[in-house]
Amino acid sequence: MSHSLQFFTPSRAPYLPLQKLSATSYTRFPVINFPIIKHSLTITKSSSSDLDVASSQVLDSGNGQTGAAGGLSADNVVVVPSHVPSDSGTAAGIDVDSVTEVELKENGFRSTRRTKLICTIGPATCGFEQLEALAVGGMNVARINMCHGTREWHKMVIERVRRLNEEKGFAVAIMMDTEGSEIHMGDLGGAASTKAEDGEIWTFSVRASGTPRPERTINVNYDGFAEDVKVGDELLVDGGMVRFEVIEKIGPDVKCRCTDSGLLLPRANLTFWRDGSLVRERNAMLPTISSKDWLDIDFGIAEGVDFIAISFVKSAEVINHLKSYIAARSRGGDIAVIAKIESIDSLKNLEEIILASDGAMVARGDLGAQIPLEQVPSAQQRIARVCRQLNKPVIVASQLLESMIEYPTPTRAEVADVSEAVRQRADALMLSGESAMGQYPDKALAVLRSVSVRIEKWWREAKRHEAMVLPDVGTSFADSISEEICISAAKMANNLEVDALFVYTKTGHMASLLSRCRPDCPIFAFTTTTSVRRRLNLQWGLIPFRLGFSDDMESNLNKTFSLLKARGMIKSGDLVIAVSDMLQSIQVINVP
Repeated sequence: MSHSLQFFTPSRAPYLPLQKLSATSYTRFPVINFPIIKHSLTITKSSSSDLDVASSQVLDSGNGQTGAAGGLSADNVVVVPSHVPSDSGTAAGIDVDSVTEVELKENGFRSTRRTKLICTIGPATCGFEQLEALAVGGMNVARINMCHGTREWHKMVIERVRRLNEEKGFAVAIMMDTEGSEIHMGDLGGAASTKAEDGEIWTFSVRASGTPRPERTINVNYDGFAEDVKVGDELLVDGGMVRFEVIEKIGPDVKCRCTDSGLLLPRANLTFWRDGSLVRERNAMLPTISSKDWLDIDFGIAEGVDFIAISFVKSAEVINHLKSYIAARSRGGDIAVIAKIESIDSLKNLEEIILASDGAMVARGDLGAQIPLEQVPSAQQRIARVCRQLNKPVIVASQLLESMIEYPTPTRAEVADVSEAVRQRADALMLSGESAMGQYPDKALAVLRSVSVRIEKWWREAKRHEAMVLPDVGTSFADSISEEICISAAKMANNLEVDALFVYTKTGHMASLLSRCRPDCPIFAFTTTTSVRRRLNLQWGLIPFRLGFSDDMESNLNKTFSLLKARGMIKSGDLVIAVSDMLQSIQVINVP
């Protein structure tokens, strides 16, 4: 059974926002009352006891081999090759992430995780088998941080991720994170880390590398550092993970006493405070995108990364300039730009920065070094709200499970922090040091996954539909119609308790509008191109498929049902709502 409500733009109709049309404007459209077809609805739910078992395995297992919640591992995922090399799609095949396929078959639609997971790749996870373990564990996006490693090393990681996608049926996207014009330490002479103890005297120097230096000396990349800093200033390493007090300046050397001990990591960022306030003059003249960043951006464009994250964004002008640069040099300009919100300037210009970008990252580590710590939670909530209102994905990053760099289980406070980010409906959570250099990267990812699944399930069962005003983001009459269709489709999906929303989209825009509404059911996003499919893997609730389709919705639906039923991912009687950015319509369908 199929019911369809379609909107047609009348000739000579004024281009008015949809909500401003009068009631009589709708009289030329058919009015259809949708029956509630609950007798034909079949939903397979995983029980709470199943989640309890999965969570206890994640949090309590000590064997270091914990995989994804639900018992998935690299050994028991059966991958059915479904990918094809052409970006135009195929008339007979459909690409779906192999882990998602197993989840749908075993646990049903509503058990799927909505919050996306990002892993920073480093020495602990750069091998092909390690990357595969992360993909099996739920990694949606692999992040490479240009602060560390050579371009040759990053190229190797990119090639391995792409090979993983091609050979194993994953859709892992790649995010490249630029270094930015921040003050940071050197590489510690090649050491992975070093410990600074209370009372020790350390020297921070701007001497050229290779010159003789005293013991316990750390190189600083900012030439004006020794001039700007003053005796008595407090020096914070990595947002306050280690603290020093400046006690003496000798030419290019700044001698400091450690006041809070901790682990010093290569290329950690430095900030300094004077009389309780952040000293900001030191980076006023530094460009947001350094000369090294431009070389890294050229590298990312050449390698075809999916996202480029820009550090210490101060204004929308930087984002607009970079997007124009990418569009002129990349294949169709299909690389998304993510603005990292990690400075006072970013917060001052938050709305215009997010509006110009393709998404935002709440970089809490650096942000906490520039604003009082007690303001970070409210800043995170504000950034998440603005991103959702403006239809931009938001990533919560930094120190989510910091203790798991060294320990196999998280602190309860860290689990509560992750839970809060999921309750705020962030699109994605990101691991940094936990996955890049931690001793338990698989376990850290498993914790993120199990906590996300549990909180999302609780939210749905408690019917906590938060009231959020979603302002219009469209700039044309057609965009306004698409927004209204997606809002209506999401509301209908919740009221009818449908199994899934289907969206057919060539650009991904309509899928993002549905994600913005945060419906209870998962969103199956069908697109024709591999790059769009990977980018959709960053957004909340979207399960991206690659499928060749036409403008004929009946044909698209029939083909989709046939392919998904053949792979055991849907069954007759399931209830779905379908929308499309080719034909602006809402269709309520029972799977035949």
